[in-house]
Amino acid sequence: MTKKPFLFSLATVSAAVLLASCASVPAGPTAAELDAETLKLIQVAFREQGIAKVDRIKQDLGQSACSSDKPPTEAVADAVTAQAKNTVKWPTDGQYIGNWREGERIAQSGRGLTWTDTSAATSANGGSCYNCHQVSKEEISYGTIGPSLYNYGKNRGVRDILAPTSQPIIEYTWMKIWNSKSYNACSNMPRFGHLGILDERQIAHVMALLLDPNSPVNK
Repeated sequence: MTKKPFLFSLATVSAAVLLASCASVPAGPTAAELDAETLKLIQVAFREQGIAKVDRIKQDLGQSACSSDKPPTEAVADAVTAQAKNTVKWPTDGQYIGNWREGERIAQSGRGLTWTDTSAATSANGGSCYNCHQVSKEEISYGTIGPSLYNYGKNRGVRDILAPTSQPIIEYTWMKIWNSKSYNACSNMPRFGHLGILDERQIAHVMALLLDPNSPVNK
């Protein structure tokens, strides 16, 4: 009977000592400090070569907001999408729709914007659309990061790309390709127009691939 209180008090003291020792361990770096150190390492490790410039590692609002382990707040997400919409440039010639055959070639191409490309002027960039999407039913190899785009125009009721009723989806699609963050703050889709990956005519050709009723996408 006399041993139990002794054992209990000994365990209590041991726990107190353990807690005290833990409390004496210095706190580790904060998440902000780790981010700052990581950025320094990246800046030291990366170098410019060809058309790949070091400024690629600089984050804008959308990138920094979506690089956290927590999603951005609604207010920040709204700020990102509003900023993205302000970057969208509409076709200077008013032509949203190009040639779907050219659009298919661009969708298939993964060319451009790598360090091995010594000059942006040597060849046109590709869109690498199949890396993330199913685009046409004939293609058997495609990524699934993004949704299927097969029947994109058909599913949205586009029967005539010149019809007034088609205009809202045409404008939406242009904005989505130009800067995908216009509708989704943390979209993984490349901002093709905003970052100069594709030019206006290339985007118009991809638009045709997605929306032209004669495109294999809508067959």
